[in-house]
Amino acid sequence: MEPPQSPQWKPKHAWAAIERTGPQKRAAEKRVTDFHEIYSLYDEATVREQASRCIQCPEASCVTGCPLTNRIPEWIALAAEGKFLAAAEISRSTSNMPEICSRVCPQERLCEGACILNGRSEPICIGAIEKFINEYALAHGATQSPSAPPNGLRAAIIGSGPGGMACADELAKLGYAVTVFESQSLPGGLLMNGIPAFKLEKSVVDRRINLLRQRGVAFRLGTTVGKDVSLQELLSEFKAVFLGVGAQKPKLLDIPGAEARGVFQSLPFLIQYNVSVPLEIEPIPVNGKRVVVLGGGDTAMDCLRTALRCGALEATCVYRRDLANMPGSRKEYANAVEEGARFLFLTNPIALESDASGCVASVRCVKMELGEPDAGGRRKPRPVKGSDFSIAADVILVAYGFDPVPFPAGSDLSKVAVNEWGAIEVDGNQMTSVPGVFAGGDASRGPSLVVHAVRDGRKAAQGIQRFLSASKAA
Repeated sequence: MEPPQSPQWKPKHAWAAIERTGPQKRAAEKRVTDFHEIYSLYDEATVREQASRCIQCPEASCVTGCPLTNRIPEWIALAAEGKFLAAAEISRSTSNMPEICSRVCPQERLCEGACILNGRSEPICIGAIEKFINEYALAHGATQSPSAPPNGLRAAIIGSGPGGMACADELAKLGYAVTVFESQSLPGGLLMNGIPAFKLEKSVVDRRINLLRQRGVAFRLGTTVGKDVSLQELLSEFKAVFLGVGAQKPKLLDIPGAEARGVFQSLPFLIQYNVSVPLEIEPIPVNGKRVVVLGGGDTAMDCLRTALRCGALEATCVYRRDLANMPGSRKEYANAVEEGARFLFLTNPIALESDASGCVASVRCVKMELGEPDAGGRRKPRPVKGSDFSIAADVILVAYGFDPVPFPAGSDLSKVAVNEWGAIEVDGNQMTSVPGVFAGGDASRGPSLVVHAVRDGRKAAQGIQRFLSASKAA
């Protein structure tokens, strides 16, 4: 079948002639009954039409707005012409998992937020176009860029999250024999067990892992570095090591009554509904219960939306700042509201109240107002006197964020320098204080975006290549 005819308007004015049309989204009352992705793919005609809205800026701000500096205008121009395979090839040249980043990146804060059309019209649907061209390529077997011949060098990747996967992919393309060590029984890190399937289908992650295996990457699952194998043992077997262990130590709830039964951390709650293997964690049932989520980030949005899918009677988010200062994705906030979540902004929990059996019964809160900006420029919330009130709750999910997990006690990983927050210190090449040991993603920067972890993994692979080349030359 021949591709549709090119549009007849002048490209520089297409943005004014064509309305932005995002991908179709399943109705809220239907999607809350399952964990399937809520957005559909464009069809070919729509993706070409939406891509034609791009005015092809000579100094594209969408590129600088993307942490990976993706060559967005180039692949959008090809998509507008119906050259989807060529578009996907360019997309893959700067991203190791574009079909994943297009699903989970907050484009409104990155590439689309930087689009020059903002203010005059709606930005280009960059994420939806990126998803289409890469799914199209995967469906047509165009999945892998060529790899260099084996170079005789071996590298170890610790952690199979996005940073580890990106580093493994880059090193394999350079000819390294790569082994990924993962402490869990399933590879994928938070892509697999932390991000709900209604945002990222697990088959999408499985497919990316299988592509790594096809490139020759080996996976050793159920192996904890620092416990089952030492850093020294790795360095004796591998020429370089990348630490992509993430940051999954939860920030604790520190208010009176926090020890009540019915109070849980967000990640165990999300994991139990994300993985199909048996888990050694306490079940957290929410069916028919009033769920209160504390926090305003993407994890809080995930908890709200998961709780509703699991039959929660109510799902309420309590956040101490206003919507404008909430760190969570606006798209995810809108989806949560559509699905029935309730938000109490400028509200801070000050105590949990229990019933006679020690189970949480309500959250004592105080209303907040925004004062002067803090060191980061955000207006600091302060309590309003005499504004205390309580909201009923059966389950509390704490989503206050995460810190890097400390290395196993007594392990030789302790020689790797960390900062005061426990994050691994790295140089401009992502190398740690131990020569030949590199790190990236949340382990070195603290909790951040998937795309930042991918960037760190790619940068670390380049750093490993330079380090080993210099060592060989010496």
